Amino acid sequence: MQVSNVNDVKIYNLSCGKSLPEWLSDRKKRALQKKDVDVRRRIELIQDFEMPTVSTNIKVSRDGQYVIATGTYKPRVRCYDTYQLSLKFERCLDSDVVKFDVLSDDYSKIVFLQCDRYVELHSQHGRYFRLRIPKFGRDFSYHYPSCDLYFVGASSEIYRLNLEQGRYLNSLQTQASQLNVCDINPAHQLFAAGTAEGKVECWDPRTRSSVGILDCALSSVTEDTEIDGLPAVTALKFSGPLHMAVGTSTGQVLIYDLRSSRPLIVKDHQYGLPIKSIQFHDPLELVISADSRIIKMWNKDTGKIFTSIEPETDVNDVCVYPDSGMLFTANEAPKMNVYYIPALGPAPKWCSFLDNLTEELEENPESTVYDDYKFVTKKELEDLGLAHLIGSSLLRAYMHGFFIDIRLYHKVKAMVNPFAYEEYKREKIRQKIEETRAQRVQIKKLPKVNKELALKLYEEEEDGHTLQKKKDKKMTNILGDDRFKVMFENPDYQVDEKSEEYRLLHPLVSKISEKRKKKLKAMEKLQPQEQEEEEEPEGKPSDAESSETSDDEKGWVEEVRKQRKLIRQEEKDKRQERVKEDRRTTLKPQFYEIKAGEEFRSFQDTAKKQKLMSSLSVSDRLLRSPVRLTLVKKVTWTSGFQIHC
Repeated sequence: MQVSNVNDVKIYNLSCGKSLPEWLSDRKKRALQKKDVDVRRRIELIQDFEMPTVSTNIKVSRDGQYVIATGTYKPRVRCYDTYQLSLKFERCLDSDVVKFDVLSDDYSKIVFLQCDRYVELHSQHGRYFRLRIPKFGRDFSYHYPSCDLYFVGASSEIYRLNLEQGRYLNSLQTQASQLNVCDINPAHQLFAAGTAEGKVECWDPRTRSSVGILDCALSSVTEDTEIDGLPAVTALKFSGPLHMAVGTSTGQVLIYDLRSSRPLIVKDHQYGLPIKSIQFHDPLELVISADSRIIKMWNKDTGKIFTSIEPETDVNDVCVYPDSGMLFTANEAPKMNVYYIPALGPAPKWCSFLDNLTEELEENPESTVYDDYKFVTKKELEDLGLAHLIGSSLLRAYMHGFFIDIRLYHKVKAMVNPFAYEEYKREKIRQKIEETRAQRVQIKKLPKVNKELALKLYEEEEDGHTLQKKKDKKMTNILGDDRFKVMFENPDYQVDEKSEEYRLLHPLVSKISEKRKKKLKAMEKLQPQEQEEEEEPEGKPSDAESSETSDDEKGWVEEVRKQRKLIRQEEKDKRQERVKEDRRTTLKPQFYEIKAGEEFRSFQDTAKKQKLMSSLSVSDRLLRSPVRLTLVKKVTWTSGFQIHC
């Protein structure tokens, strides 16, 4: 659960919690739930309240027991029983659902308008009937007194389907080229349809005649609005017998009184995105309007903002649970969000425990993804020596890196750098000692890190030639600011003045830094070596120094050129040194090795030795040979000679 506080209104996101990787099997997920306390304690208000990929529409039945949602991929509808807090049934469809409506009090009669012009009627057992409309549909409404379904879409006609007779009736001809949305007022059954030209046409179902046309496009255009053509009507909702809310494609919501052609109030979402949903909250007289980025709640009379919700993913539809402070949203993500706002109303009866639970919760806006896994890049894997694991089950590729188990990561890191913990411990001890020293009576001193930068800041503070002094403003001391404290304490933030980037950005620093270095050496000589604290530098720069600085600033371009030449020359010298070193190095044999010894000195020596040995007698050869026989053996030759060795 995640708690946010917007405009002093607490919003509880009941769908936010510790996420589990999708590639884990159900068995591993159950094992992880047993071991991990955070996963076991997360709030899962309705079990499996999600879609495989994206959820498009969501509604609550009239009796409040069932929550019905459609999504993709594959196209499907899911019905959840709030009394059982679980999934009741799931049905797959042939194509994506554009709009759907629940005609009965429960889930027994549902109408689906699909993107391929088909209309499906479902009952408790499944699909009851299927038919097709002439043009692609975008929205429909149900007229209860006459059992007529009014379909609007990519056509100027309003198609009427009578469910009692089971046939189409004569269509209603409008003045628009295309119709986007429609709605029926539950008080007096007035039918209204929003057009692509930014108009709303109202019809009386009893006489099947047009009773008026309301132009909303001109009222929604403002000076800051940049549009190509007139804004279209994308959302429509009645509130009571006299009020109507109209949402446009440019992000405005207009509240009308049916007795007037001018809007009572115009509310802009400031995002320029089409309004997708409009709901009314009668107890607090609020309007809940939503585009793909934000859900805004504001007063319908004054337009004052009540609160707002910005989900992490785009919003497709919003549904308010009746007589409560709970909202359901269909998103461009598998998980459907559930929000609970106690300021709007109490929790529903089937989850009344939320009222007691939210009182004990503390605000914790942190959101973590895959807490049991560590994200590492390919370079980090190579540094840890784990590059050979790429492609195995121990690494899961994700975007520009990999997910690795956090336990394996800590073990390998400890093996690569076994003294990391000891160094961390020493650093913590040093920080604790520094904190205790900071409680003593302190004298202004230069820090241990970035001494020259600190000296420069002291000089600017005392000099009076800074921009803040010119504007007669008090200069804020960076050394005393906690936000920059780490820069003068952590050695990792030490400024490298020999780097190429620093020399190009600060071409005049060479002359000025030499003076500061002399000043630092003079200050260090005045202090004993054992003393850790350093005194604050005193004195102001002379007029000659300030004049030299101004002269250096005039020749800034020349200094930049000099620094570039020096850098190029240094790079050239480095390349020449590398070439010389390469020439000095001798190539060593890789596939064999010459052993030390007389017999392997050279092949020429061996040839000479063979010639010399051939000219000697047998006895001389034996005396010169390195082999020494310890046994006396009688050798008989074929020629009759006998030799004792």
